[in-house]
Amino acid sequence: MEPVFEFPLEPDKRGKTPLAQWLHQRLRAAIVEQRLRAGARLPSTRRVAEAYGIARNTVIAAYDLLMAEGFIVTRPGAAAEVAELAFARNVGGRARPVRLAAAAPLIDWHSGAAGTPRERHPTSPTSRGFALGVPDHRWFPSDVWRRLLLRSASLALPNAFDYPPAEGRPLLRAAIAEHVAYSRAVVCAEDDVVVTSGAQQAFDLLSRVLVKSGRTKVAVENPGYPPLRAALLAAGAQLVPIPVDDEGLIVERLPSDVRLVCVTPSHQFPTGVAMSLARRQALLDFARRNGAVIIEDDYDGEFRYGAHPLDALQTLDREERVVYVGTFSKSMFPSLRLGYVVAPPWLIGALASAKLTADNGGNAALQEALARFILDGRLAQHARAMRKRYASRRDALLQAIERDLGPWLTPVSPSAGIHLYARYEDRRQARRVASLARVHAGGAQPVSDFLFERESSTGAGIAFGFGCIDEPDIERSIKRFSRALSHS
Repeated sequence: MEPVFEFPLEPDKRGKTPLAQWLHQRLRAAIVEQRLRAGARLPSTRRVAEAYGIARNTVIAAYDLLMAEGFIVTRPGAAAEVAELAFARNVGGRARPVRLAAAAPLIDWHSGAAGTPRERHPTSPTSRGFALGVPDHRWFPSDVWRRLLLRSASLALPNAFDYPPAEGRPLLRAAIAEHVAYSRAVVCAEDDVVVTSGAQQAFDLLSRVLVKSGRTKVAVENPGYPPLRAALLAAGAQLVPIPVDDEGLIVERLPSDVRLVCVTPSHQFPTGVAMSLARRQALLDFARRNGAVIIEDDYDGEFRYGAHPLDALQTLDREERVVYVGTFSKSMFPSLRLGYVVAPPWLIGALASAKLTADNGGNAALQEALARFILDGRLAQHARAMRKRYASRRDALLQAIERDLGPWLTPVSPSAGIHLYARYEDRRQARRVASLARVHAGGAQPVSDFLFERESSTGAGIAFGFGCIDEPDIERSIKRFSRALSHS
């Protein structure tokens, strides 16, 4: 029989060590010495018993000891795996396991992790379901995109061997200016645009430039987007959580000493409400009176529904106080990792300098391909087609929640984006409803996951994404969720 481990397991020839203890000691030594590395799957107890001619209960006892000591982890229906451990040397020179968490205090960095759960990124079609912020890539014109990439990778292009400008390729900046003017009525020109590696780099650059560590107070929506908060905290910002209601950020709750306000006015994340025109005007007035700057995150504003959707907040700005952040992760696909900032002239130079420090211009060929994709009208064509599909899914999800989940949830119809929010009918049942949603409506998340301060009165509901789930699957999942609520 082939060996079950990649290293020899020599038995105690004197026979003085019990077999379970012998096996436990040998496997523990292999893990400590990293001959069995983290994540390695262990063979089944039955296979080990047959290979070494010992009782299966003996192997089970050895595995149980390793699990109790934290050397291996097990899951129902899956093979045991070696746990994630860090290794240090003590004074005597012997290796001993140390939990990775024990080393965390050594990291002196404002990570923003405390109180802000890491955003969950689905990695496979089966894990998506009602996941938030995940677009459907099945209808993306991949053949067109492939041709543009090949053309852009040609060394015959002008400046093919040069570093791209820190603020991005001129052709892409011009294309973005044209795109946002057409799709979102954003007033800008090529020189107002800085290309970034997704919206997250835009938040990071803006935090570096606009935040004075330990001094700048920044208002954020509560609930809101955790990665944005993490970027601000990493720059040393003092975060001021502001609640939201059916009209968006409650502007009258803003303290006068706030110098930066971060909002998602077109489609609040995660409640999905649109900021009313009155609130937008009030926010601009606040910024003017108090010398504040507004960061407008328009992460999925291309997908707008209804007869009279509101334009971007930047469109109303007359005093150069709004910085507009966009991304192609929703309109195209997340792995593209391209976004942009539309900034006032007084900010462009500082942003370009920060970008130069971060990555010196990014991928020139990819930027060239995206520019052609936009200028050829392919992005607008794709967005129009997907808007119809997403509208159909939104309607199906609204109807399904109203019909099957009425006793527990009331949906709020979004005017934009690819997710919606449903409020709890009875907050006393919030924990039970949220727990069953995780099981029977995979990908959906309680809005409380996105709170910065838990005592906030907002966030009482569930957010459902509909970007990558078809209408029949919506119907089946919501019915299954309803049955589970009825019988629990």
